[in-house]
Amino acid sequence: MSNKLNINQSEYSVILQQAVAEIRNARTLIAKQINSTTNSVYWNLGKLLFEKQLEGGYGSGVVKQLSIDLKSEFPDMGLSPRNLWDMKRFYERYYQADIKLRQAVAVLPWGHNLLLINKVQSLSAVEFYANEVIVKGWSRDLLLNAIKMDTYSRTQTQIASNNFSQTLPAINAEYANEVFKSTYNLGFLGITEPVKEIELEKRLIDKIRNFILELGKGFSFIGNQHRLEYNGKEYFVDMLFFHRGLRSLVAIELKIGSFKAEYVGKMNFYLSLLDKLEKDESENQSIGIILCADRDRLEVEIALQDINKPIGVSEYQLLIPKDELQALLVNEIKASTKK
Repeated sequence: MSNKLNINQSEYSVILQQAVAEIRNARTLIAKQINSTTNSVYWNLGKLLFEKQLEGGYGSGVVKQLSIDLKSEFPDMGLSPRNLWDMKRFYERYYQADIKLRQAVAVLPWGHNLLLINKVQSLSAVEFYANEVIVKGWSRDLLLNAIKMDTYSRTQTQIASNNFSQTLPAINAEYANEVFKSTYNLGFLGITEPVKEIELEKRLIDKIRNFILELGKGFSFIGNQHRLEYNGKEYFVDMLFFHRGLRSLVAIELKIGSFKAEYVGKMNFYLSLLDKLEKDESENQSIGIILCADRDRLEVEIALQDINKPIGVSEYQLLIPKDELQALLVNEIKASTKK
């Protein structure tokens, strides 16, 4: 019997991706159920200690004896005096909290919850970190690093330069945020004076390999001035790519000047045409990137708020940063000495 596949590689890739997603979703669900059950027990034990008003002093003796008796009955559970006090703190912290926060911490591993209790004061910050753990699967170490970097505060001050979280499924939005940068360095073009958009595009095409390296892994170049015909009219996308990981067409529009709100409407229209005319059934919806010299983040946020297609606005730099220039010079010197 032949083991040869009777479907093409693209169809098989879709099947494989769906199977992997099913297994991962099942594992995540099982882990959440285990954590939820464990935390429910800890919650109720903490509630018991809280309602009995056990504090330091005489309470310490009660909790110590309770630990001894419970461990003899349930030796496989973490029921040390310290853990019992942590359960009380767990209940005290969240019993009056918003239901969304309580649901979020309920499915976290106990070690993650202890970290949040000990390291994070604000309940809104706790909810943020708990949701990040749930969505991104952070380990305890990754959570600790995020807390130390004060990721919560940083996200509160940053205004989004895309609408991926509103227009893409959560897992795709997360990946898209990792793929696309807020700023691209086009120093490799060697531009030292103002150029027109068509000249910028021409130089990018001439050095398309460099541009793809700057974009990152997974991009394949389809073409520039990509022609779209609909209802008897022609439209042209500046640059069109395909990203293997996202399984999406990626349209890039180049703008020499600062961002303008009308650019978003034009990109939204192009993405609608790409999805209608060129997107394969196995592919995800097309994504648009407006690449401009400068942008006002607040203006970008307002321009994107009612748009239903995934669009990001990025800046480009035409000069090589000082540290990269120094590294480039060092490499050039080393290369010349070897000749």
